[in-house]
Amino acid sequence: MKRLIRDNALALCFLLLFLAALAGQSVAGMAAFNADQAAGGGSPVGWAEYVTSSSFAVDVAENWQSEYLQFFLYILITVWLIQRGSPESKKTGEEGLETDAEQKVGRYARPGSPAWAAAAPGWRRTVFSHSLGIAMGLIFLLSWLAQSVAGLAAYNTEQLAQLEDPVGWGGYVTSPDFWNRTLQNWQSEFLAVASMVLLAIFLRERGSPQSKKVGDPHAETASSG
Repeated sequence: MKRLIRDNALALCFLLLFLAALAGQSVAGMAAFNADQAAGGGSPVGWAEYVTSSSFAVDVAENWQSEYLQFFLYILITVWLIQRGSPESKKTGEEGLETDAEQKVGRYARPGSPAWAAAAPGWRRTVFSHSLGIAMGLIFLLSWLAQSVAGLAAYNTEQLAQLEDPVGWGGYVTSPDFWNRTLQNWQSEFLAVASMVLLAIFLRERGSPQSKKVGDPHAETASSG
């Protein structure tokens, strides 16, 4: 058990932080929701009712979709684009999909390589070669769809409360309300990635695989400490 925890400590740590943050969001969100209800003359709701509401679902989903969009784009863009001096980038001249030998696929696969990496050229190797990007893209699309559906329900609830007509899904996903919520998250994610890529050129965090070694020159690319 100790070895299992040690070998998976990074994932377990962030999963626990995720659950703690989600629980905190549900409590704080319920308080804010009930404050709005009281201000509008409505009745407060309990925790279980709030976490199953469209208001909570849209707040969660809009953050998830922006995070997975960030990873999806970063995984794809870093195949082709580089940033000299950043440990978040490949080295100059390594842009592109690389050779089969460099990627250890097909006849270059090792004894412990995944079966689909060692497969002959075909759909299995192609799918596995892009499986991380495909997974991130699918999760982004599903969370974006969840945000649009939950957001539509929350938006129409407000519309009816104000004695205004509800809108359809197409009307909502082309509305300023939807894109205002969406782009708020996207711009922060893109700024965070750009900051990490650039700051890691000149700054260090000793022992972190996201940082160059403390003594590495600023211009040195793709080395971790």
